[in-house]
Amino acid sequence: TLQTYILQLRRRLGTAMGPDAAGSAKDVLVTRYGGYLLQIPPEQVDVHEYERLVAGGQRAFDSGDDRAAATLFGRALDLWDGSALVDVRMGCVLEIEATRLEESRLVTLERRIDAELRLGRHCEFLAELSDLIARHPRHEGLHSQAMVALYRSGRQASALDVYQRLRARLIEDLGVEPSPQLQRLHQAILAVDPRLDVIAGPRPSSTFDRYAS
Repeated sequence: TLQTYILQLRRRLGTAMGPDAAGSAKDVLVTRYGGYLLQIPPEQVDVHEYERLVAGGQRAFDSGDDRAAATLFGRALDLWDGSALVDVRMGCVLEIEATRLEESRLVTLERRIDAELRLGRHCEFLAELSDLIARHPRHEGLHSQAMVALYRSGRQASALDVYQRLRARLIEDLGVEPSPQLQRLHQAILAVDPRLDVIAGPRPSSTFDRYAS
């Protein structure tokens, strides 16, 4: 019966909540108007907490507070453990939401690295960026970050090699050249452009967008 299913759900919720939870399973799955309501405070739902931290990180990033931005973006990313909705059987609606969350995760990761690069932490992220461009072989934003990090670490030739490998991949897979932004970044590295040096402070743009014009 429905009541049996509700009882089983409450037992599972109680187990998941643990003995130190502020409320009980009955406070979460409540009886309401002849039916049942799942009632969870927003701060106890990881996706809501993730989006709150991302919003705070973006505000800090836009105002030039790179240290706070990197911290908030990092805390948001730490909430992830595997893919979005990995244990949920998904239909088309949830698949769209999972795709949205995964895209948000990638954007947040890119923004976090932008903030870290603005703080001059290029050497610390070389290994992570190397892994990221291997997993996202056509992502120009991540490649631009890898190029800048390598250049600032005294590895100009490696930075140029990242560009050439991306260019070859784009031509082979899609028949297109890299975007004008990435081409300008490539030229800046060739010319040892001083704009590639660490410049902190208010600047609401990413590593990639800096070469948009």
